[in-house]
Amino acid sequence: MRSKRLLALSVVLCLVVVAGMLPLAACGPTAEKTLKIGMTTPSSGPAAEKGSPMGHANLDCIKYVNEELGGVDGHQIEVLWLDNGYDAAKAATIVKRFIDEDCLFFTTASSGMMSAMMELANRDYFPGISSFSSPVLTHPPRHIYGQTPDYGDDWAAFARYFMDNIWKGPGKPRMAMHLLNNPTGYGARDAARALADDFGIEIDFDNWVFEHATTTTSEIASLTTILDDDIDILYISSTPAPTSIIIKNAVELGMFPDMLIGCGHASFTKALIDLAGADVVEGVYGVYPTVDWDDDVPGLAKVIEYCKKEHPNDYGNMDYIISWAQSLIAVEILRLAVQNAGIENLTPQVVEEQGFKKLKDFDVGGLHGPVTYSPGDNRLSKSVRVFQIKGGAITPVSGWVEAPLVKYEEYDWFGK
Repeated sequence: MRSKRLLALSVVLCLVVVAGMLPLAACGPTAEKTLKIGMTTPSSGPAAEKGSPMGHANLDCIKYVNEELGGVDGHQIEVLWLDNGYDAAKAATIVKRFIDEDCLFFTTASSGMMSAMMELANRDYFPGISSFSSPVLTHPPRHIYGQTPDYGDDWAAFARYFMDNIWKGPGKPRMAMHLLNNPTGYGARDAARALADDFGIEIDFDNWVFEHATTTTSEIASLTTILDDDIDILYISSTPAPTSIIIKNAVELGMFPDMLIGCGHASFTKALIDLAGADVVEGVYGVYPTVDWDDDVPGLAKVIEYCKKEHPNDYGNMDYIISWAQSLIAVEILRLAVQNAGIENLTPQVVEEQGFKKLKDFDVGGLHGPVTYSPGDNRLSKSVRVFQIKGGAITPVSGWVEAPLVKYEEYDWFGK
């Protein structure tokens, strides 16, 4: 009898609300406003060996923040996650959907996909972050941000390390480059064009610079053209699968290990070792912008916990670490925007001004360098480390190296 009276009272109260006599909250608990963001990774297609663990880490971290930390000031983060398949046409459609479905900003893993998304994003003042970036994404700086140093910064850091610690002369070292035919490769090429002479490195851009596709199955022909050119270094800026093929081909031709090989951070992860074989890539150098799994930093414990619990096959892959850190940055952007503008006032433009541009020395638990927005520089973290594959493990051989800003937009060849 009591339950019937309570039900009747609830009905009366709701009718009163409809009549405008009581606030809506009288019908039940107030729904918390969620904070909606878009996330996209190439979790299928030709770069799935990278995109799959990156997508897992993005979502695992948001799960951790929502369930263990209560979201952002009590507000849950809602993620619209979509797989772009490393397909530029699909990526362009995805960013439109993020805008149409009222996401506050978006993240992606790849410079190649961001290059397909940035035209619409910039036109709509819709901010986005790319884990891996190329100079073309952030020069000139508009509404796209690089989570970490770009592929040009990779080349510069590796070149400086090589000249300071490895090269003994005489004369200039001769470098060939093998580049993925999208911004992943072109970013390294742009840095080399801008800085090679200053570093004292010889590169014949007409004869020693090659491009390849993500689907390549052999680069024997391209490598054969430089067999007699006394190349000292082969620098590869690509993803793990084609990089593994290029290195295996270099071994088949007897070029490696006599010729040193260095890699940009898009390929330099556990997937490269798995695809090529530990014995094949032993001694290969590379650049990466995060810690490795054995480093002693406070943020790594939670990464390891969730990785082993949710996606144990990703353990040991540094791409998981970088995307976990990307999600932490996304959370901090939301926190700053809510703090500075109030949740009811958030739009993508407000989030960019009151979130992105308020980032200052944000610590991602030591997973990579501190995150700061600097006017005129849309790289949020600016430090990388040099690694070498030793005994089948990616091993750091340098400390953190800060990548200085290169104003590519001031070169007349940039973007052409």
